[in-house]
Amino acid sequence: MRLLLTLFISFTFMSCSSNNTPQTFDLQGHRGARGLMPENTIPAFLKAVDLGVDTIELDMVVTKDERILVSHEPWFNHEISTKPDGSPVTEEEEMDLNIYEMTYQETQQFDVGKKGHPSFPNQERMEAKKPLLSEVIRTVENYTDEQGLPDVKYNIETKSEPMRYGVYYPQPEKFARLLNNLLMKMDEEFGILDRVIIQSFDPATLVEFYRLNPDISKAILVANRQTIQHYVNQLGFVPDIWSPNYELVTSRMIAEAHSMDMKVIPWTVNTTEEMNDLVEMGVDGIITDYPDSAAVIHRPN
Repeated sequence: MRLLLTLFISFTFMSCSSNNTPQTFDLQGHRGARGLMPENTIPAFLKAVDLGVDTIELDMVVTKDERILVSHEPWFNHEISTKPDGSPVTEEEEMDLNIYEMTYQETQQFDVGKKGHPSFPNQERMEAKKPLLSEVIRTVENYTDEQGLPDVKYNIETKSEPMRYGVYYPQPEKFARLLNNLLMKMDEEFGILDRVIIQSFDPATLVEFYRLNPDISKAILVANRQTIQHYVNQLGFVPDIWSPNYELVTSRMIAEAHSMDMKVIPWTVNTTEEMNDLVEMGVDGIITDYPDSAAVIHRPN
């Protein structure tokens, strides 16, 4: 199934009539396949692989004992989380359940799959824990090897906000160092570094990671209308990927990014109409909660 889907996507994208359409395309499963499985969990990542993604997109935070945990928030989100006693996490208490103040073992007492996400009614409910980043990489690498599937890439987002340094997140230098150390170990085992992207809304973590490992691909996430040059000036280098909210994408933006040798991979694109519009404009990939929807993307007329 994955091979057929990959061939179909490759054919449609490479056949696009627009002169701006890229010859290669990066289909990324957002938090694995959030529309179908519990987000940022092993089942979601394996589902994304089965659906033929090129890249699994995920988020990471740090525990009290400096383990790198896959999670979108540095706390247990009330929309998806259940406490160790089986009761649901409430909105009022969620931010007090601070992962940066918990050991890895303490985080494993919470469930993030049984409740389901209210915004994704088709998401399959199941018992699930927040996994370690090392566990995700090891599981996916072993799975693709066992199934005879192509290697996938890892788009890893550092969750970081300046107002919360030292409270919910490490300082950027420490954050980058912990992540780089882990990736170097994983590379020794699986040879993944050329398949890793580090992305963030926080330029500071990208700057620190660039100092440690300039050769790994970097992506700047963008949720506002600041110019590309504004972010390049903040970073002090040109990132490999410009990753804006899909609603901000214009043909002019794509042309400017391409002129600076940046790929354009917007988030989070969840309808086939939106996917087709962006493909016609010439984006280099999309990040989606529904990687299965890419199977019906057609060549623009």
